[in-house]
Amino acid sequence: MTARNSIIPVFVPHLGCPNDCVFCNQRRISGHTEPATAQTVKSAIENAAALPPKGAKRQLAFYGGSFTAIPVAEQTALFEAAKPYLDDGTISSIRLSTRPDAIDAETLVRLKKYSVQTVELGAQSLCDKVLWLSNRGHTAKEVEDAAIMVKQAGFELILQMMTGLPGDTDESCVETAKKIIALRPDGVRIYPTVIVRDTELYDMWKAGTYKEHTVSDAVRVCAKITRLFDEAGIPIIRMGLNPTEDLSGGDAVGGAYHPALGELVRSRMMLDKAVQLLDGIEPDKHVVLGVNRSDVSKMIGQHRCNVTELTAKFKLRSLKITQTDINSGEIKLLSLD
Repeated sequence: MTARNSIIPVFVPHLGCPNDCVFCNQRRISGHTEPATAQTVKSAIENAAALPPKGAKRQLAFYGGSFTAIPVAEQTALFEAAKPYLDDGTISSIRLSTRPDAIDAETLVRLKKYSVQTVELGAQSLCDKVLWLSNRGHTAKEVEDAAIMVKQAGFELILQMMTGLPGDTDESCVETAKKIIALRPDGVRIYPTVIVRDTELYDMWKAGTYKEHTVSDAVRVCAKITRLFDEAGIPIIRMGLNPTEDLSGGDAVGGAYHPALGELVRSRMMLDKAVQLLDGIEPDKHVVLGVNRSDVSKMIGQHRCNVTELTAKFKLRSLKITQTDINSGEIKLLSLD
């Protein structure tokens, strides 16, 4: 998978889900309420095909439900609707998201038959306590077994994880990230928990039995796990729920919902590096830090929060951030007077 691939999304909200996870209401999260049909698939592909290709390969993506848990006849109908467009090259392949406990050898053979290239597994956590408290209906071992089967069958594997679920801690999130890295996926999605209306989690939050996982909490823990994925060379292809009119309009009532969560996390990582770099300097200094051009805004921070925090923490007289010729993600101390 490359960033140049063009994704054609088709949402299958709640189709195939055998139970309701405490955090989930896919209709509100995705903004789509009707089940996908063969006509939905055809319309999505043809609408996308009407746009200039820009040299990108088009991939049909079934999102929002547990695709391989849908009755086989319904899966086949959706695949068959896409087949003519695969045959004529309008689309190059298919990707889908599903549950780890909806993967077996027979299923993988069927996916191969219909040119599925990418399988996304909703792992969410690899801590059994967290999975149980979230009513996921599967174990950590089932995630690991499914991931291995998908990889061995030759599919591209994407794993999805969440932070801030019931029973979660920073430590359990870091442990989940480490276990995901050990499975060597081709990419990950990180979804810090958002409290969505009409979910069990919303009721738990209102009753005081679930403590909100705030944007600040998510930034803190995601900075830790992002560093692990970066070091392992595993790309993060999404961080945080994709903003929708419904979520922004009031369906997201709490939790880590922010339209630029990934930017906040990268900014926090730059702050952490700067703290290490400046550790031990004497107070009352004029400091100039150099970063790659692409990192200037991240280093400054939203509303200059990083500059403010560093200035206060190290009792600096002034702090200036400037671009310099170094790799993205690095920080260089250019001046200390």
